[in-house]
Order: sequence, then structure tokens, then C-alpha cells
Amino acid sequence: MRLVVKLGSSSVTGPDGSISHGILKAVSSQIAKLRTAGHFVVIVSSGAIASGLYTLGIVDRRPSDLAVLQAISAVGQSRLMAAYNQALGEYGLIAGQVLLTPLDFVNRQQYLHARQTLEKLLDLGVVPVVNENDAIADDEIRFGDNDRIAALVANLIAADLLVLLTDQMGVYTSDPRVDAAASLVEEIDEISEVLKEAAGGPGTERGSGGMASKLQAASIASWSGVDVLIASASRDSVLEEACERKPGLGTFINRRPSRLSARKLWIAFANPPVGRVFIDEGARNAVVDRSKSLLSVGVRSFDGAFGTDDPVEICDLSGKVIAKGLVRISSDDLRLVVEDRVPGSATSSSILVHRDDLVVLVS
Repeated sequence: MRLVVKLGSSSVTGPDGSISHGILKAVSSQIAKLRTAGHFVVIVSSGAIASGLYTLGIVDRRPSDLAVLQAISAVGQSRLMAAYNQALGEYGLIAGQVLLTPLDFVNRQQYLHARQTLEKLLDLGVVPVVNENDAIADDEIRFGDNDRIAALVANLIAADLLVLLTDQMGVYTSDPRVDAAASLVEEIDEISEVLKEAAGGPGTERGSGGMASKLQAASIASWSGVDVLIASASRDSVLEEACERKPGLGTFINRRPSRLSARKLWIAFANPPVGRVFIDEGARNAVVDRSKSLLSVGVRSFDGAFGTDDPVEICDLSGKVIAKGLVRISSDDLRLVVEDRVPGSATSSSILVHRDDLVVLVS
């Protein structure tokens, strides 16, 4: 079995930002047992910025300046890797650092290089420790949280299971921080908007994700054909029990029967939409039932300002999101079709979203 294990900042570091060596040692012990049993594990770890803040003595508030945060992450990342080397080394394992950016999943050549590197590390018996390359990433083309990276890495190595370890037991019916009656959801087949709303925002000031981010990552992974477990990092034997799918361990999100390519995963989930287009029933049938491209003539209205190659959500007339894609016509040109209905316009029957750039999100 292949596992991707993601550890968030709230698990890797303590309240003051110091590295939680006890958690890393406990996780390393479990990984050693999994390796002995023949399983392969990739770690995706947050905590570089939190560790850097602690190391530099910046405790009053988190800076907002990107250049400062990049410098801080460079300090923290080296200490984070030293901690992983120490923890894994106690069990005879070797850590290998892999720093990724969104472009590594979009550019085909970089995607193949990233996959090859991870595969070779696993072949050599190394435990890859993946993080976003915060020290050099452009703010406009970065993930901002490692939950999505973990899901995309799970796709990259064709993992069987993604384990998102956090400071909560799993997904609850409502936010347990404010609702004492909230109960654990042990299994999910399809993630609904209701669950996303119940998940709330970021769990801690040190983390950039939170449960909503983990549900988004779970969606990506499930579309990749990967099962997901959201569970507590402090639970003994959580990784071993995850392989056995032990009841009550946390929240399991089941994989979808169909699998998306890495590029379509990027289009669907990793690129925030900049607008929405609302299409008629005929266009919906063409896109959903016949896997056709979306023609601009099928658009009845839209909102947002977008240029060519920008990501947009594609909705039916009720407002339900049915697909997502990269547009080939700007919003200014689309207005000629939708609002002015110019007969014979060059864009009236043009392809708005080609099927190669479109991901259907409903069945």
C-alpha cells in the first residue's frame, strides 16, 4: 500500500512555534512499522514558517509581508528537516526533502520530474518529506496550504490512501469549537456544501488550512481515486489503524469510481475561479451527457471579469456548479453574445471552454 501522510502546523509545532519532537517521533515509529510491513509512505509537512518564527524570536504577531515570510520559511525549513532526520533516523530511516510549487503539477515536464524523484526516493528506501517551496514561491502562484499539495502528491504517486493528520478527531456535523453537541462523521461518500460550511475556518493562527481546507483536499484526492482519512495526529497507531480502516478512527472519505488526470485536477480544484457562467439546458446536456465542449451560444449570463485561459465555474440556470474550465473568450467578448446578442458575431458560436480544458463535477 502507498500512503501520503500530511502533518499540519498545529501538529508539527507547539503553541509557541517550537517543533513537536514527540509527535514526529511517534509518527516516525509508525512509518517504520509500515515500511517493515512493505508499505511505502510519503510525508507532506507544514511547519516551516511557524518554526522559523520561533527560531527568530518573532512571537508577537505573524508578519504579512511576503518577502519576510519567505525568509522566515527558509530558516524554519532547515530546522524542520533536521527534526525529521533525527526522528526517522532513530528507526533506521532516512528523510529526503522535496520542495514543490504549483507549476510542478501544471507543467507536464516538471510533473514527470517530480514523480520520478519521488519514485526513486521510495525505491531507495527513503521517506520523502514534501513541503511547498515557500522561500521562492510567487504569492500569485502558490498553494498557501499543504492540504492541496498532499492531495496532488497522492495523485502523483498513485497512492492508495491519503491521511490528513490534524488536531481534531475528524469531520464533525458542526464546528466542535463552538458547538458541544457536534458529533463525528465517520464516513463520507460525497462531500456536500453543508459539510464544508460546518467545517468552519482555520483551526489555529499558525495554520493556513483548517477543516474546510482538508475537505477540499479530500475532494481532490477522491477524484484521483484515492481514499482519505482525516484523524488526530496524537492518536497512538493512527497510521497502522488507517491501513486497517478501523472504525471510529476518524473520518474516512471514499474514493470516486472515476479518476481525473493531474492537469484536470489542477483545473478543477487548485485554481480559484475568477468568474461564473450560467448555461441553458441544451448546453448542460452537451457538456455533462455528451462530453462536448461548451459553446458561447449556450451561455445565458455570467459574472466576474476574466480573460482567456482564466478558470471559471460553469453553472446551470439554478446556480448549481456542474463543471469548471479554462475559458477561451474574455468576459468583454462574451458580453457581445450574452447581453447584446449580436447576430453573426465572431464569438456567437465559438468554443468558450474546450472539452480538454473542462472538468464535469456532476454525474
